[in-house]
Amino acid sequence: MTSSKTIRCILLIDDDPDDNFLHRLVIEDSGYCDRVEVAENGQQALSYLTNQSAPNYCRPEVILLDINMPGMNGFEFLAEYEKLDPSYQAKVVLIMLTTSLNPDDQRRANAHNVVIGYKSKPLTRKMLDEIVEEHFS
Repeated sequence: MTSSKTIRCILLIDDDPDDNFLHRLVIEDSGYCDRVEVAENGQQALSYLTNQSAPNYCRPEVILLDINMPGMNGFEFLAEYEKLDPSYQAKVVLIMLTTSLNPDDQRRANAHNVVIGYKSKPLTRKMLDEIVEEHFS
């Protein structure tokens, strides 16, 4: 049945364990995805993305990125992510998934070419359906 999955791997970048738990449930219940990886901040996410030789590495096709995180926030992550070799970025749908309703945050996110969407938490099945329909059908 794995071959019928639409998305091989989704990377959640969020420091909130409750959000990660809920988002993982929504993703797993959808049946769209083989694997969900979690990074609790931008630095962990960059380490994950650049360590392709790790035995458990699965290249994400979707990244859901929070803005407000300790250590390295979502915008700091984006600045570093855009400097990565394209082989670490290819085929990635990057969506900001945040509680921030600040229009300045949305403008900042949209200023990055790699960001293809800006959604409010929590992730819902409807949001996931829309992502799959728009980018994977």
